[in-house]
Order: sequence, then structure tokens, then C-alpha cells
Amino acid sequence: MPALMPPTVADTPALAALRADVRRFLAEQIAAGRFTPAVDTWLTGWNTEFSQALAAQGWLGMTIPIEYGGLGRSFVERFVVTEELLVAGAPVAAHWIADRQAAPSLLRFGSELQKQRFLPAIARGECFWALGMSEPDSGSDLASVRTRAERVEGGWRLTGTKVWTSGAHHAHAMSVLARTSPADPTNRHAGLSLLIVELPSPGVEIRPILGMNGGHHFNEVTFDGAFVPDERVLGDVGAGWHQVTAELGYERSGPERVLSTYVLLAELVDATRDGQVRRHADLGRYVARVASLHHLSSAVAAALERHAPVETAAAVVKVLGTTTEGDIADLADRLIAAGSPPELRDLASQAVVQRPGFTLRGGTNEVLRGVIAREMGLR
Repeated sequence: MPALMPPTVADTPALAALRADVRRFLAEQIAAGRFTPAVDTWLTGWNTEFSQALAAQGWLGMTIPIEYGGLGRSFVERFVVTEELLVAGAPVAAHWIADRQAAPSLLRFGSELQKQRFLPAIARGECFWALGMSEPDSGSDLASVRTRAERVEGGWRLTGTKVWTSGAHHAHAMSVLARTSPADPTNRHAGLSLLIVELPSPGVEIRPILGMNGGHHFNEVTFDGAFVPDERVLGDVGAGWHQVTAELGYERSGPERVLSTYVLLAELVDATRDGQVRRHADLGRYVARVASLHHLSSAVAAALERHAPVETAAAVVKVLGTTTEGDIADLADRLIAAGSPPELRDLASQAVVQRPGFTLRGGTNEVLRGVIAREMGLR
């Protein structure tokens, strides 16, 4: 049986010093009233000023090479920074997808022109990104893409609809998975390509999808003959499926799949210690699970640094991590009463509202369990 998870890694003195620097910065930001810790802030906490303050510290575009405006640091160093940001409940949604996913994809598949155009702006906190993958009525079947890109002089005409595109109403660009050749029933993954659509753009309409609390971070994006020039095709025409699956290690394994409700968990522990919330055995279990998941997620970051395959390990982190996030929200909902501290009640309310999305985004956990089972030879 193949090993599902890479070996775990420990913080070095240099990484510990980096953690201390980030914690000091975040404490200063909170004390100055620049943000209030919240739940699920990598999706909902859009704050461009905070993103640019991180860039000024050198904590955006950390893995982007120096020649493209980054710092050329390691994935493990980036993991340390992002983990501390999530633990603090910092508002990181503005830059998150650009830094986590677009930058590595551009470095791996992008042309020199695309790298020069986008990477320095991502590192400065001036270019935010959205992902155009999911479509209406497709569920988790990404291969059923119906958005079409038709060849025209000098580029492509894009027609179709994407949904659940986080931050598209603020983004400067988005990666769009589209069908550039007719579907092949014998190979559903063939004929797909990734196109970079700059926003706003003629022929692109962005409409909000509001959450249960009226919050707006999801969108429906419709392409009505939007023109995409040839120089904005990311990678090779027809190689879109390979490129998308290559990104999954970045998307599924990060600490955001574990720590979306960490602020709530920490506040629950404090409130239990102070006698404001009744004790419950699950609280200790979830603290232990989060500690274990820290090691798993950091191990994947180290594997990414070695260019080792991480797709299955990332699926494991995503399934276990997002299940834990939801369990923490459920526990808080059961334990918190009317007399609990108002800050704690607010965090719990945020978590309950966001809870349905934890196990859906980035691929449903049901689908990912199948991926893991196949790797283990069980299917």
C-alpha cells in the first residue's frame, strides 16, 4: 500500500522566529483596531489595506522568485505565516486565492508575459484573483464543464456561467476552465483549457449570491461572448484538466482547511476555563485533532517544497480538516447559551452560518473519500 502522507516536519529556530514576528505584527494590528478576529476569514474577510500591510512586511508572494517581485522563500515559511494569520482570524480573503493558487500556477504553467504581468502585482497586494471552475447543475463533477471558448481571430470567445466564484466582484482577474474543443465521450477530461480573464471586462457580468446572513462573497459570473486574447491562455490549449488537478495540492492541503473555526475553538477553551461555558469532553478531542492536523498540513507544505506528489495527501487533510471545522461549529452551537460572552456568541453565529460550506468547497468530502480509497486500492 502506498504511503498516503509525507513525513511530518518540526519548526526550526528560524521558523519559530518567523512565527514570533507574525504574532507580534498581528497583536499590533488588533490593538490598533485594524481588524477584529473572526471565523472563516480566508473566504469572508476582505480587507485590501490589511493585505497590502502584509505585502509591506514581505508576507505576500513569499514563494514567488525575486525576479518576479517575490521573496523566493520556501513553502514551509509561507505555511508558518498563513497558519498564524488564520489562527488570529485575520482578514486575508482579498489576496488569498492569488497568493495560494494563482501564483504557483502562473509559475508552473504561465508564459513569461503572464508572469511579468501578474506576479509582481500579486506580491504587492495589488492583484486579487478568482477561480471560475464550478458551474450550475454540475455539483462536484468538474469534468462536465459546459462553458465554451470558441476560436476567433487573435483569441477566444467565452460563453457560459460559473458559480460560487468567491470575491469575483472585487477581483482583478480570474482563471476560467472552459471547453476549447468538443467533448469526447471516451475522455471527458480532454479538450479543456484554462483562460485568464481580466476584470472588469466587456461581456462579463457578475451577480451576487448572498449567504444566509446576507453576506456577499460568492458570485455567479456569466460570460456572453467575452474576448480572451491568445496571450491569456494559461499553459497549453487542451491541457486544462491536468493543470487544474496539479493545483489541488495548493488548494486542499493548506491550513485554511483546518483553521477556519480556530478562533472559536480558542475562545471556547478560554470560556470553559473561566466557567462561562460548561465543560464537554469533545472540546479536548477537537484541540487534539487540530494539533494533529497542524502536523499533517505542514508535512504537505514541506512536500510541495520538494516537488513531491501531494494530491492524495491533500485530500486527506481536506477531509479531516473540514470535518473538524464543522464539528467545532456544531459543538459551539450546542454549548453556548444566552448568558455566554457576546464575542463568543458572535463567533459561534458566524461559524454556524459558514458551516455548510466547509466540506463542500475545494471538492466535496464524499468525492475526496473516493479519491483516497482509490489510492489505497480499496476501489
